Amino acid sequence: MYNFDRSNKKPLGDQIEDRLMQYILNEPVNVGQRLPNEFELAGMFGVGRSTIREAVKGLVSRGILEVRQGAGTYVISTISQREDPLGLDQIEDKYELALQLFEVRLMIEPEIAGLACKNATDGELKTLKRLCEETERLYVSGTEHINKDIEFHTCIARCSKNQVVELLVPVINTAVLTFANVTHRLLMEETIKTHRAITEAILNRDSVGAKCAMITHLTYNRQAIMKLLEERN
Repeated sequence: MYNFDRSNKKPLGDQIEDRLMQYILNEPVNVGQRLPNEFELAGMFGVGRSTIREAVKGLVSRGILEVRQGAGTYVISTISQREDPLGLDQIEDKYELALQLFEVRLMIEPEIAGLACKNATDGELKTLKRLCEETERLYVSGTEHINKDIEFHTCIARCSKNQVVELLVPVINTAVLTFANVTHRLLMEETIKTHRAITEAILNRDSVGAKCAMITHLTYNRQAIMKLLEERN
């Protein structure tokens, strides 16, 4: 059972909405798959069916779920509209979306990494090192690592201390998740190697090294997408 926190001051419906989102991400329930029915969800979360309906309604409004009359409730996205303000997840061709996102990331993320070298606090550097290690550990163990990968890239962006860059974080997050969804752990070795290189350069406050490491990281990923597009065509 997915228990809720009775000490939490948030309304119960909002708590269950959060728990249901966690369930979708952790199981995972992939895009296109159907959720258990209301009765089963009520038993899983230990609440009434009306609370489940409220939680589902919340995730429908966020663009996560779709209720299909007579067929059930389906996951249509794993990126909330709150986290995807540009609506990128609505683009149907995920391979082409992933490629175009990498083009944008190559324009901005190396420079973001360079700024992080200059502006990160010592505490933020420790956090970045921890996130790099945690992402690697989850990746190697075969455990879902995408949320931690997103945290890693978000940390670099926030270390830049540029307020406009922070507004672009949802775009970067969408790019990381889109790539993961279409490649399915295709570049584990390359990802681990380049994450380490990015982290080491930022820890050493080596802006040129950080930019180069980020370019290498993104180039590996872009090449993988290009190969998948060629195979698809």
